[in-house]
Amino acid sequence: MAPEGAPALVLAVPGAPSTATRGLAEEVVSIARSELPGLDARIGFVDGDDAEFPTLRSVLAHAAEERTARYEQAVAAGVEVREPDGPVAVVVPLLAGPDSALLRHIRQSVMDSRVAAELTDVLGPHPLLAEALHVRLSEAGLARADRARLFTVATAADGIVLASVGGEEAVQAAGITGMLLAARLAVPVMAAALDQEGSISAVAEQLRSSGSQQLALAPYLIGPEIDPALTAAAAEEAGCSTAEALGAYPAIGKLALAKYTTALGIAPQQPQGAQVR
Repeated sequence: MAPEGAPALVLAVPGAPSTATRGLAEEVVSIARSELPGLDARIGFVDGDDAEFPTLRSVLAHAAEERTARYEQAVAAGVEVREPDGPVAVVVPLLAGPDSALLRHIRQSVMDSRVAAELTDVLGPHPLLAEALHVRLSEAGLARADRARLFTVATAADGIVLASVGGEEAVQAAGITGMLLAARLAVPVMAAALDQEGSISAVAEQLRSSGSQQLALAPYLIGPEIDPALTAAAAEEAGCSTAEALGAYPAIGKLALAKYTTALGIAPQQPQGAQVR
């Protein structure tokens, strides 16, 4: 159960707002709420418009106003309460890996709100993200769901291009999760950047030159941070089949909550993975 008066968890959603993006973010916060009943979880769009898609800045300001109003109402009612201190909210970027441009934008929105809010790190690298990538690849028929089983998948890839966004820093961070994914699949995995021209093709060629023939592109992305057409175009250029982005896979909500509880020093239950191995 969330502690009484605990700060809000505000999910900072990057990219162009859309109903699909909002639906994804709502699924993520729903997962977080199911893991911690009583959690005040909200969604702020980094590039929102405050009408249909509330901006991160306005969501933070509203959370601060509500906390002040609750305190004033309690005082007016004669209830003995301590004046609120500490952060109004913990902002969790909806990003699998580091993207310095997006993170600067999120940080600026937090500063512009003039609200006491704590900004956490991105969600990865983490073993649960390797699990999520494995599941998305198996859903696309590009990997076996379980290495322990004897059957094979005819379309299973023998090399994986792990596609990140955020330049070289993101590639390096994705490479850590890539090593975990390689251990799960027993095939080589190399990270590349969707936002660096030629990066995907170069990594695909490197995998082929080392013996991989049937490649798959695994987006190390939650979804909103980049136009899906760019992923499809990169996969086509490199001659790879492609899996879906991570989306609202349950691990995403669990990791967002883990960032929140760690920031507040709340002892969380460790997020548990699925049974895909």
